Amino acid sequence: MRPTAYARRLLLVGAIAAALCAGPAATAPAAGARHGGDTFARLRPLADLSARRLVTAELVAAAKWGTGSPVDDPVREKQVLDTAARQAREAGADPGATVRILRDQIEANKLVQRALHRSWDANPAGAPTDRPDLTEVREEINRVNAGLVHAIAGSVAARAAPYCGGTLRAAQTLVQRDRHFDRLRTTALTHALRSVCSRPSAGPA
Repeated sequence: MRPTAYARRLLLVGAIAAALCAGPAATAPAAGARHGGDTFARLRPLADLSARRLVTAELVAAAKWGTGSPVDDPVREKQVLDTAARQAREAGADPGATVRILRDQIEANKLVQRALHRSWDANPAGAPTDRPDLTEVREEINRVNAGLVHAIAGSVAARAAPYCGGTLRAAQTLVQRDRHFDRLRTTALTHALRSVCSRPSAGPA
């Protein structure tokens, strides 16, 4: 019996993940998995950078905690998206796709911030005692954003591949494991990556 297209994709993603987990001493993937391996190599940086950006959410939440500053900051968010669009054009990437992905990153970051603030409201003893410098934290976020723009520009074919979704999930799983993400951060990372795999336009109706 011939495997279905879905089964073939699962087998491909499993082969990629197994080969990467096995390390450099492992046998090279079969020729049929090479294209999938290249897709994984292009998507893994997006998962890594998205996770790195989420790590800053706790710092932002701590910087705003007790100051009355809201989680939502439309002015800052517009600056981030405008900068991402400009950097995308300079890198030869699609500004629209880049902004969609960065907007999801922002919303994922806010998801973590809100959850932390709710937790600290309920249990003040668990709230942070030190307040990070928000300017310094945002400088780190800007660096991550620039890396994301370049990763988006370098992954056009991978993001349009029919097996992008499965391959991205494999990359996300490895990143979550490496960073020991809890349920909140896993949920936020899924949100951050939801627009990575592009869909071809259906054209006019």
